Amino acid sequence: MTPAEAVAAGPTRQAELLAAGTLTSRQLTQATLDAIDRENPAINAAVAVYAEEALAAADEADGRRAAGDNGPLLGVPVAVKDDLDIAGQVTGKGSRAMLLPADHDTELVAAMRAAGMVVVAKSALPELAIFGFTESEANGITRNPLNLAHTSGGSSGGSAALVAAGAVGIATASDGAGSIRIPAACCGLVGFKPTQGTMPSSGGWHDLSTQGCLAARAIDSALFLDAFGTFAESLVEAAATDPAPLTIGVSFSAAAATKANPVDPRVRAAVERTAEELRASGHTVIEVKIPYPLGSKALTVRYLGGIRDGADGTDDPGRLEKRTKAIARLGRPFGARSVEWAKRKGRAWGDQVHDNLGVDVLLTPVMSGPAIEVEHWRGKGGLATVLSMNAFYPYTAQWNHAGVPAVSMPAGLTTDRLPLAVQLIARRGDDARLMSLAGQLERHNA
Repeated sequence: MTPAEAVAAGPTRQAELLAAGTLTSRQLTQATLDAIDRENPAINAAVAVYAEEALAAADEADGRRAAGDNGPLLGVPVAVKDDLDIAGQVTGKGSRAMLLPADHDTELVAAMRAAGMVVVAKSALPELAIFGFTESEANGITRNPLNLAHTSGGSSGGSAALVAAGAVGIATASDGAGSIRIPAACCGLVGFKPTQGTMPSSGGWHDLSTQGCLAARAIDSALFLDAFGTFAESLVEAAATDPAPLTIGVSFSAAAATKANPVDPRVRAAVERTAEELRASGHTVIEVKIPYPLGSKALTVRYLGGIRDGADGTDDPGRLEKRTKAIARLGRPFGARSVEWAKRKGRAWGDQVHDNLGVDVLLTPVMSGPAIEVEHWRGKGGLATVLSMNAFYPYTAQWNHAGVPAVSMPAGLTTDRLPLAVQLIARRGDDARLMSLAGQLERHNA
């Protein structure tokens, strides 16, 4: 395998090639930089590229390996979503309101560097990670490499686009209301949101948000999560092992503030097809209606209160986009007591929803349809955008509220090359079993 071919092979295969001496980190890093240079003009997914620093880090990784270090991610290139601090760089967060360079690496970035990963680029996101599409006044439109007329999702849309384009094997991502799973669904990737509290540099939006990654395969996500998170069992081992028979509840129940968009027939068919595949693998699949806490404002309190705090924490709030300011204003009424009440409500619901339904795992759509066209929400006001997004993406944010693990898995392509996806959701702390199920489904569809 040439270095150019290895770029899109993913971190597990890259690590194997590096360990075998088939290629060096410098060769792989240079090939990754070349791929970003080639692919980024069309997709606009990288907001910064660190060529000099990356090659120096690759040389250091090669030296460490020569000295006997064999860390699982040593020398593997990674793109970092621009919501994580890198020392000496402005953490843009998709905004013109961020002006000052970070004085130190955030915990996850420091851990990646210590493991010998090579940071090659920063990836785009919408302003303050608010939106399910990656478009901003600061950085423009990030496009889906599988169909440039459509979005790569958000807020981790830049990371998803880079991985789906084959420009980098893995990229960090964060998920506060679906921001790992939605871009994964848009771009045909695996998007695993781990249990809240398992990954460093998490906890934004009053503990709705958690860090993770975007990659093409379950095993690649597992490798990254194992390396930097805290889990009761190895996710890498889980990804390679079929789970014992499970009871899986399939549901099209949606949780929207107003009225959810109808489920696209292609999405419905993908979920139903996946249900049959799971039955064929020995699982019991039943239809359930998820009892979302409709009418409760608890999730809204955390989401809008978190956006308000994020806006207040920028270097120059006056430079925020008009729509962002409007959404931040919606969060002004929610104080500390409201936030703590909302967090308790979310955890209590998450603790009982699977047991009350009598299931181990839930199977749902990720989105109402395939990736939507770019600029679909252009010109809409703050409240109108939030409500319209919630109607199109009514299947993800409630699992952040619950704090439980959830994964978006590829489930085919439409005739116009838009990915289809399904979502699997497990109990809090059941990350290994969820990863095992994801791996089994992936192998079934290989």
